[in-house]
Amino acid sequence: MSESPIVLVIGATGKFARLVVPELRRRGAVVRALVRDQSRAEVARAAGVEQVAIGDLRDPASLDRALSGVTGVFHIGPVFAADEAEMGVALVKAAERAGVEKFVFSSVNQPTNMELKHHASKVPVESALYNSRLRYTILQPANFMQNIGLAWSAIVSNRAFAEPFPADARIARVDYRDVAEAAAIALTESRLDFATLHLSAGMFDRREIAAMISAELGVPIEAGELGFDEWVAVARPPYGEEQLQLLATVYDHYARYGLGGNSIALSAVLQREPRSMRAYIRECAA
Repeated sequence: MSESPIVLVIGATGKFARLVVPELRRRGAVVRALVRDQSRAEVARAAGVEQVAIGDLRDPASLDRALSGVTGVFHIGPVFAADEAEMGVALVKAAERAGVEKFVFSSVNQPTNMELKHHASKVPVESALYNSRLRYTILQPANFMQNIGLAWSAIVSNRAFAEPFPADARIARVDYRDVAEAAAIALTESRLDFATLHLSAGMFDRREIAAMISAELGVPIEAGELGFDEWVAVARPPYGEEQLQLLATVYDHYARYGLGGNSIALSAVLQREPRSMRAYIRECAA
């Protein structure tokens, strides 16, 4: 790869992919963002992006323009989009057409769990990478710790951390900043080429997390449980009915089986211990 790789980041104005931008720049990469319009271009530049391409994952011609001169791609699909798989596959094909060298896909924990359609929607994209000439890295992160941060004001005001599955369900979680660092390593070094990596900081039940929050805030925090419809009314996720049904299926799976994961792969990739749940809670409480 060149001394200054150019990386196209999909979702650079979003909550999670934007965390990849500083990690890439810290490693000397030039970051180009794919955005829908000029207003999002300004958001991308404010997030540290140096180059902007206006386009759409559903528009192959715009992808060809966006990928011109690019050496690497970071892709995280639009959450719960009905055509998420098709968009991801189209991006893989466009990257091949453009002669891109590296492609990092932020997939999901357990993509081959066919009971979870949202998870399984990543499989066609992973398969497209396996059947390409790209130097791919597939990251399969656990549930993001940042979801706790997004609910922080409600946790503090209600003195309860409530989710729509039992408090004793053990869920693998990860700080997405560590995933972003892994992505940047994959895009600027060769040691993660052709790797498919489960990324987690470990498993926690909600009682453990509530106890950490209580310790940091100095007030009792309940490990609450809400019915799915009640949780939707409180959390107000920006999804339609079909998307909510997919999410309900995920939480039902958590209720029955939890979500498994360990920190072995992430520790090896980062060559350090992953950011801990306690450290993340401490940041939220600061």
